Amino acid sequence: MKIPNFGYHFARWEGDLRRKTYRALLPAIVHRSVHPIAPSPVECLLLFWGGHAARTGPVYSHFPRAMWDARRAFTVITDGSHSTREHRAPEKDRSGRFNSAGGRGSATGPAGKFRHYVTTYPMGKQLGLIMSLPRNGPALYVDSDVLFFPGAANLIRDFTGKGTPAFYLPDCQDCSTDSRILLGPNEALQPVNSGVLMLLRPLDWSLGIRRFLELEGEPNFFTNQTIVHLVMHANGALPLDATRYVLQLDDQFIYPDRYASPYLVLRHYVNPVRHKFWTMFPL
Repeated sequence: MKIPNFGYHFARWEGDLRRKTYRALLPAIVHRSVHPIAPSPVECLLLFWGGHAARTGPVYSHFPRAMWDARRAFTVITDGSHSTREHRAPEKDRSGRFNSAGGRGSATGPAGKFRHYVTTYPMGKQLGLIMSLPRNGPALYVDSDVLFFPGAANLIRDFTGKGTPAFYLPDCQDCSTDSRILLGPNEALQPVNSGVLMLLRPLDWSLGIRRFLELEGEPNFFTNQTIVHLVMHANGALPLDATRYVLQLDDQFIYPDRYASPYLVLRHYVNPVRHKFWTMFPL
């Protein structure tokens, strides 16, 4: 007889309950006065995918997290695909930290093909935002399924005096790429996850744009991440410390978060472990 994995199922149930609780409290939360944390020398941006999150199931909705971050130190960039209720909540919020990403792009000619991608496709909009950074000083970009821990208090020190234009979060899976964009197995080494990036100086994106224009067929979910991967390595970007900036899946089927600690800076809770995001989320 196979015994159910109670820890895993309870963690998913708890995550869903905590997400729903926070979401139910949003009408009251958005009317409260905002007391932002101390100003940072780094511009912090979070990308909120309304429609995309809705397609991956209710436990994974990122909207409550976006509202939480908007009321602290983040500028939240939305893709415009969230619901009417979600669209109105930022309007009621007093932080003024919501903006829209993308728009309508023409697909005429090679440049138009790329412009169409970064202004129309959901993941292309993420790429377009990343390519626009940094704007007025260093910029920290994170996806909406990234959670910060106490170790983030010293985050700025990790990026001081390193002499690199950017830092990236190492990916834990070699398969999270669009292999059509890579010219060989060597280009797939040291995979980059585009969910957490620190951009200190403008990057040269010409290699990524050229590979996209050479792409045959429609872009897929990992096309943007693969372009970021190529460009990060081409520009000499460095990996973040994987013991303190975590992207791991090996605790997916157990109840606790194996990596949560005061030492941790952040964890990117990608799809298989996203329920743990909400079990750790501060209500």
